Parts: sequence; C-alpha cells; structure tokens
Amino acid sequence: MAPPAPAGSHPTSAEPLSRSIFRKFLLMLCSLLTSLYVFYCLAERCQTLSGPVVGRTGGGKEAGAPGRGVPAGGAGEPVAWPAVARRKRLLQMQPWPRRWPPAPREDSEVAAWEEEPPGLAGSPGGSGAGSSVAETPPGTLALLLDEGSKQLPQAIIIGVKKGGTRALLEFLRVHPDVRAVGAEPHFFDRSYDKGLAWYRDLMPRTLEGQITMEKTPSYFVTREAPARISAMSKDTKLLVVVRDPVTRAVSDYTQTLSKRPDIPSFESLAFRNRTAGLVDRAWSAIQIGLYAEHLERWLRHFPARQLLFVSGERLVRDPAGELGRVQDFLGLKRIISDKHFYFNQTKGFPCLKKAEGSGRPHCLGKTKGRPHPEIDGQVLRRLRDFYRPFNRKFYQMTGHDFGWDG
Repeated sequence: MAPPAPAGSHPTSAEPLSRSIFRKFLLMLCSLLTSLYVFYCLAERCQTLSGPVVGRTGGGKEAGAPGRGVPAGGAGEPVAWPAVARRKRLLQMQPWPRRWPPAPREDSEVAAWEEEPPGLAGSPGGSGAGSSVAETPPGTLALLLDEGSKQLPQAIIIGVKKGGTRALLEFLRVHPDVRAVGAEPHFFDRSYDKGLAWYRDLMPRTLEGQITMEKTPSYFVTREAPARISAMSKDTKLLVVVRDPVTRAVSDYTQTLSKRPDIPSFESLAFRNRTAGLVDRAWSAIQIGLYAEHLERWLRHFPARQLLFVSGERLVRDPAGELGRVQDFLGLKRIISDKHFYFNQTKGFPCLKKAEGSGRPHCLGKTKGRPHPEIDGQVLRRLRDFYRPFNRKFYQMTGHDFGWDG
C-alpha cells in the first residue's frame, strides 16, 4: 500500500494537469478572439462613422455640388450629412455587384452581367428570362439611419434586345449618382395591372441628387409602353441602345440557338419564301430591327430631346466616349471615363476595371461574345437590302447616321 503524499505536495496525476492546461488554452483563445472582434469593430466604425451622423446647420446647398444640394433648413435645424459624404460612405460599404432580386420571378436568373435567354421569337424585344444582375442593396449604415427613399425611375433603358442594354446599365452603375434595379421589371409590358406602387417598391433607395433607373429592352417594341410611361411621367428620359439590325438579328438567333439547339435554321426563319427573297417581318428577330417604325410610336408621346440613341457598336469600340454622351444626357457629372475600362481580347468586349467597393475586374457574362453560326452571305445581303430603307428613315428621325449600310 502506497504511503500518503506529504501535505502541500503537488498532484502527480496527469488528469488534473491536463485540465489545468486546457483551461489556460481556452482562456488564451477567448482573449485572442475578443481582441480580434474589438479590432474589427473599431476598424469598421472608424471607416464608416468617422464623423457625426447628424449636425446642425443654418442651411444651404451642399459644398461642391451647385444646384444639387440638400434643401436649406432653418437655423439650428438638424440636417443629414451632405449627399456626397453619405454616398461615399454607402459606396464604401456596398459589395459590387450583388445578386439581390427586387421581386420573385417565375423564370430563373442567370449569372451576373449576362443577357437573358429568350424564348424563340415569342416575346418581341424582351430579353427573355429576366435579367441577371439585381440591384445592390442599400448599405448597412443607410438601413440603420433609414436614409433615402424609393422613387419611380427618372430614366429608363427601353431597348433594344441584343443591342447592349446590359453593358450600358452596368457601366452606368459605376456612377455614384446612379441607382438602378438590375433585374428587368417588365412593368410596362407584363405587369402594368399591378400598379405604380408595386413598381416603385422594386426600385432601390436613392439619396438626394441620385437618379433612379431601370432597363427592360422589350419596352421599345411594346405598343402600349409609350403611353404608359408618359402617364407615369412626361419628363422621363429614355435611352435606346441600337445596333446594326442584321447583326442584331443573328445575335438574337444565336442566343435562342444556345438554349434550343433543335430550332430551324436562321435562313428558314428569316424568309417566308427564300426563292422569292420575301423576308418574314413577323419573326421577332427581324421585327425588332425596324427601329423607325417603333420610334414613330414613341415620338407621339415624347419629344425627341427626351430620347438618346446609344450606338451599340461604339459602346464596344469606345465605351468611355459613349458613356460621356449618356452622362451629359442624364445631367450627370462626367465621372465614368477611360480609366474605368480595359478591353478583354478573349471576349472582344470592354470590361470594367475594379470599381469602388470591389477588388476585381468585372466583365460581361459568358453569353457575351459567343460565336455566331455561319450564315450564307447571300442571306445577309438580302437582309441588308431589306433593312436599308428603314435604316435611312431612322437616321433622318434621329439626326444620326449609324453607318449600318456601308
């Protein structure tokens, strides 16, 4: 029998010793995690709340933005931080872009920046299954302070399908004064019966001086859309991205072919009688390209000065130049410039360099730049002959020769 241990001696068992080490390890781990948490909180708060949220002022417009300031208040009246400062904080906090659909949709959505897969000529002008990129949600700070409000759009990209509408919208979203819902609402063609309150609720929150936008390419070829948008606001600014109608038709067909490989050939769909050379105007891929006919309906409800026609070809060759025109048209300061773009040789399209709030470049999705099927040269020449009178009328109506008949 072992003699009892002397009084005051340490335990020799391994179990109490391991328990003591475990307690010390837990204590050190908790201290480390607590320190990291405190450091993270301090870093985040220093970034987003470097100054007071509410101050007192005698009123006046925000500095550095003549004519776009916060309305003046009375002496000693609390007012929010100037819009520029608030926007900067919001942009710092927002991931860009994020998939965040504004409303449930029946159709599936595809990867960011992609044009949507359409049905076969079923809905003229529509981009098919709904857009890919949805609005960036308001920043956490904006939600906490309940800043901004949802407004009906002051500008709408109304067309055309396969013209470059997705690229234009994503390029515009770089601008701090533009807030756009990414998913196509299709309000003025499919959901008009839901009412303007429903439509407004789809829009992102905007701050003082910001523009609310949306894009639905099918509006341009929807007969009811001009009157409906005019009824919402006669001051709405309308943007139309147009492209060589022959190339646009082939691109439209290519997109459908990628989803439905069993569809008839482009030639059989484009002509009612190939031998006689009769073009089938009823096929949506052909009908969308009759820009002059569609424009006539819009000019009955809107003056020409409220429509801007963006060249889809120039948007690829010189995105900064075309975006300069768009920014001027929308009354925005020219912020988007050459420094925001680089040309992706593989895709054959311009891409955005890393934008504010993002550490990566942003390119159009995989559906962009897909190779077109081989189309008989005689077919393309016949289509160019068919479109030529419509193109010339369109040039006269817009006062711009897009050079599609060269």
